[in-house]
This record gives sequence, C-alpha cells and structure tokens, in this order.
Amino acid sequence: MDLLAHLEAYVAAVDEASFSRAAERLGIAQPLLSRRIKTLEEHFGGQLFDRSRRQVETTELGHLLLPYAQDVLDRAQRLGHVARSARQSAVHAVGVPADCGPAALARIIRAGAERDVTLAVRELPPDERVAGLADTSLAYALVRVAPENAALRVPLGLASAPPQPPDGAAAGPPEAHRRTRRRAIHLEDLRPRRGGGALRERRAAMPILTTAEDQLPAAQDRLRRAVARAGLPEGTVRPAGPTATALAETLAGQVTLLCTEPFARRHGANWAPLDDASLHRGYDTGAARRPGAAAHVPGWLVPLFAAAVGAAATVPTTASVAAGEDAPSRLAARG
Repeated sequence: MDLLAHLEAYVAAVDEASFSRAAERLGIAQPLLSRRIKTLEEHFGGQLFDRSRRQVETTELGHLLLPYAQDVLDRAQRLGHVARSARQSAVHAVGVPADCGPAALARIIRAGAERDVTLAVRELPPDERVAGLADTSLAYALVRVAPENAALRVPLGLASAPPQPPDGAAAGPPEAHRRTRRRAIHLEDLRPRRGGGALRERRAAMPILTTAEDQLPAAQDRLRRAVARAGLPEGTVRPAGPTATALAETLAGQVTLLCTEPFARRHGANWAPLDDASLHRGYDTGAARRPGAAAHVPGWLVPLFAAAVGAAATVPTTASVAAGEDAPSRLAARG
C-alpha cells in the first residue's frame, strides 16, 4: 500500500466533504479515490466516513486520525523539499578539455539545472581529469583513450591562416572561409619543397603545434612516428605555449595548430582533417566511484559531452569509466 497516496485521498475527502471533488483535486478518478479510502479503512480497522447520507461525513475515527494524517503528509513534503535542496546545493564537478566551446558547456550546465543537478565545468588537462575521478574531486569527466578503443572519437586536423584579401580589398566576413572545406591532409604532403634560385635551398617545413590536450605521451609518440614515416624533419612537432599565442602564430601564417574543427572555426582559422585516423582523439565518459553510489555517467550527459568536443559515437556508451576500476590500463591506453 502506498500510504502517502492513501492518506492524501483521505485528507482531501475530509477537506472537500465530497469524494468527487477530492478526486478532482488530486487529479485521479473517483473510483480510485474510493478504493484508496476503503483500503485505508481496512488498514485502520474502522470507517473514516459515513456514506449513509447524501453528503459524505467524517466519522469520529476519521476526525481522530486526521491531524496525524496531516502531520505525516506535511513531514513527507518537508522531506521532499530537503532532498531537492540537497541535490541542488551539491555541486558535481565535470572535467572537460580546455578547447570546448562555451555554448556547448552552457548546454551541459543548463541540462543539469533542468534535472536539479548543479554542474560546475572545469577545463583540465587529460591527466588531471583522470586524477580528479580517482580522488572524487570530479564527478564526471572525459577521459582520453586510444581512438580505436574509444566510445567517442574526435577528428583532428591542422588549423592554418585564412586567405588574405588582396591589397586594398575589404576583408570578407568570418563565415566566408568557414564554408571552404579542404581535402584531408596526408602528412607526406607537408614535406618541405626545394625553392627556386641557384642554390635551390630547401624550405623549412611548417611547424605543427600541439596543445596540452594532445601532449599525452601516447598521443605524442603516435604523432612523432607518423611524422617520421612521412619524411618530415625531426622537430616539426612542437608543444604550443599559451593558447592565445599559438592562435596568433597560426593566424599569422607562421605555424599550423593540431586541433579540432570547431576550435579552429571558432577562432577564424582554416582547418583540414588529418587523413590518419589513428592520430585523432579518443574519449570515454568517466564517473567517480563514490561509496553507496553506482559509478556511471547519466545517459543525458553523454551526447552533451560528445557535442562539447565535436565527437561522434563509435561504440555503445552504456559502460563508463569508473575511477579506480581500471585506472592503470586506462592510463596506458590513453592517446
């Protein structure tokens, strides 16, 4: 028996002095309300209402139990308020890469608020996101894994300077170059070419900068091996400094930047995808393991995570990374 539902039927019937009006107030059918009151009378061993007259009247037992029933319902209501307040006041930290777009992160925060969950987004490097899940300072996070084993895969490419307008011509709107999508880049195409002139000097290869999100040992090792296979000079790949500086150098045409397409477009750079999918980013969604709670990422959060990093699902995402569950192998597989 749902005691609260039955007590609500009883109290409403007393207040309204009518089963039909009580049922209407509660939004249920009158026969259901009558059955609940009948069940409650059997439970208490006596009639709560006198049904022998045209108007329903409360019996002596009904009047006696009424304040206690109201007290139970009031306490249940307060209990619900306390539970909702606790959910709203508990902040669940979410670890994400530093290059996610603000609008996508705002959608994550709003989605939590719609479910009475307060989410605080933290932009962190990959290692700190793993550590945050392990020590439970993060409730949820995107964890880097090898792209071939990933639930979410993010294509990477090279951002470069947009075409410059001819002298005296007005610069076009930022959207103009965004509509131009270049073919996939093969690293072999980046080999330096010999210039003209008597000495036919070899031009230097354009440096490729990597941000903190792609400076994991496993990811760097894959990229260096690919660069070597492509015949590019050693030192072509370099770690980027501050993001603003790396973007400025990219837009000035001095370097290229390894990044996602949304990040490049957001900052007005041209972008072309890398042909080698093994160099792309792979992510799993991770949840901290807390005492008395299952370590899983809510289903509504997974597609928002994917949108934030510009990923497409590659395998089912029903299983999430639980902190402490398989951390060593996850760390070894990152990249």
